[in-house]
Amino acid sequence: MSQRRPQPRKPPSAEEIAQLVNRLKAENRPVNANYREQSLKIHGWICAKCGREFERENLQLLTVHHKDGNHHNNPPNGSNWENLCVFCHDDEHSRLILAEYLNGTKP
Repeated sequence: MSQRRPQPRKPPSAEEIAQLVNRLKAENRPVNANYREQSLKIHGWICAKCGREFERENLQLLTVHHKDGNHHNNPPNGSNWENLCVFCHDDEHSRLILAEYLNGTKP
């Protein structure tokens, strides 16, 4: 009795890989992925922490912070968002990491 060897699988084509990557990106995209535009409309072009105002020329420096840390929690009323400049946003996340370290929990 001879055993059949499994045929080696053909590697996926570049097109198949690109389709898979695009599908995985779409699946990982937060529901209501245009939350940044919504947050800017609701909360304005100002940092909620330092009060810096932004213009169209530097608006890329204003980010949306998810208060609960869940990027998939995007209520239409914007209650989980606050607009923070990149500096304040970085500071906010640094504070969370420091607090977890000081409490002995893993960041």
